[in-house]
Amino acid sequence: MKKLLIVDDSREIRKQLKWGLGKEYQILLAESVDEAIKLFSQHTPDVVTLDLGLPPDIDGASEGLRCLQILLQKQPATKVIVLSGNEDRANALAAVNMGAYDYYHKPIDLDELKIILSRAFKLAELEKENRRLQIAADQDKKNGYSGIFGQCPQMQQVFAMIKKVASIDVPILILGESGTGKEVVARAIHERGIRKEGNVVAINCGAIPESLLESELFGHEKGAFTGAQNRVQGKVEYAAGGTLFLDEIGEMAPLLQVKLLRFLQEKIIQRVGGREDIHVDTRIVAATNIDIHESIKNGKFREDLYYRIGVITIELPPLRERGEDIEILANIFLRRFGQEFGQKVKGFSTTAYSWLRKYEWPGNVRELENKIKRAVVMAESPIVNACDLGFEDKLETCDDENSPETDNLQVAPAAGEFIFAGMTLKDAKFQVENVLLQQAIEKSEGNVLKAAEELDVSRPTLYDLLKKHGLHQL
Repeated sequence: MKKLLIVDDSREIRKQLKWGLGKEYQILLAESVDEAIKLFSQHTPDVVTLDLGLPPDIDGASEGLRCLQILLQKQPATKVIVLSGNEDRANALAAVNMGAYDYYHKPIDLDELKIILSRAFKLAELEKENRRLQIAADQDKKNGYSGIFGQCPQMQQVFAMIKKVASIDVPILILGESGTGKEVVARAIHERGIRKEGNVVAINCGAIPESLLESELFGHEKGAFTGAQNRVQGKVEYAAGGTLFLDEIGEMAPLLQVKLLRFLQEKIIQRVGGREDIHVDTRIVAATNIDIHESIKNGKFREDLYYRIGVITIELPPLRERGEDIEILANIFLRRFGQEFGQKVKGFSTTAYSWLRKYEWPGNVRELENKIKRAVVMAESPIVNACDLGFEDKLETCDDENSPETDNLQVAPAAGEFIFAGMTLKDAKFQVENVLLQQAIEKSEGNVLKAAEELDVSRPTLYDLLKKHGLHQL
């Protein structure tokens, strides 16, 4: 069973949590900092719930924050959920800034806490997998993978294809949306193949004017055109003995398609302005983000060239279809840029993870990489939030992002009207509670006893709910 350490000076709360969570987790109980550190060192649980008011400072937060600091020093990846009262919000936020995963206001609702714990354990498992993948990725890089990561079935098929085709000296066509990593795959094929000692040369066929692309590819002779003062080798010759990566080959002009086809058939080129046939031994790996079959149907791309370059076709999935790979890649980039910029970032807030999962990623892995780089630069705490990622235009506020009561909350525009799109069970429950409380208070004209009877709860429970929702001053 997964291990959960509960640190709380209240015997009743320890008993409540052990009873409520004991079927799902192996519960470890501590009532002081020393006990907590001892159990943590012995069992290294992935998740800890921590009351800030620990002896001897049960009315303050010094011992709780000290405990948090020690636990995170021992194991920075631990997910610590701080339990606090509404009046202790400032210390709870301070704990989050120190690296706590989340905080939760007492009184404890077991259903809500179970959701938070489930998320924390899932994240801890994911980060463990990330670390394992990073080790494997480092090894794969030595073997020629060049930093390709992923565990979804589509990427596993890509890895299998790379292994199969790398040592087979045939042209390869890589298909995929912009930003999916086509050039990275091309370089991995080169580095694992029989030509790895040769050069890998890349050229973007869509970024160079047609009038210049032929010279870039095949070179030119002195005097071939105005300004051609010397003989110049093209990229095909530079890549001799290695690999030429033709990115966005679907943008290549028809005349150049014919000349490329001749090279693929005969391994012979002629420089612009020259008549000499030059034999060149270069492997072609091409890529495009267009619908190549539609382009052939429209007459924009030669079918015979497609069959030549597409002897082997590898199709890369868009990032939005790669499931948990999004979070894996986000954490890999977070560590990479954190080290590069000297920033002590440790993870993502729950709202940030929510946005990472539901965003469509039109720019795919390249866009994700850029957003994480931005986040590392902008983050003001070890926990990256949605605003750091650049989603602030899609959020009303980022100030309370780490608060369990406001995380992803969509407030109803009018009493009785609920919006549940994209909300968690916890958020939906909070919103329903909020509206029902306001309705009961309005109906009872502020009479707490009547409002409690209307909601079928006790007066102390109603007071707690009103305080939880910030309605106790109504």
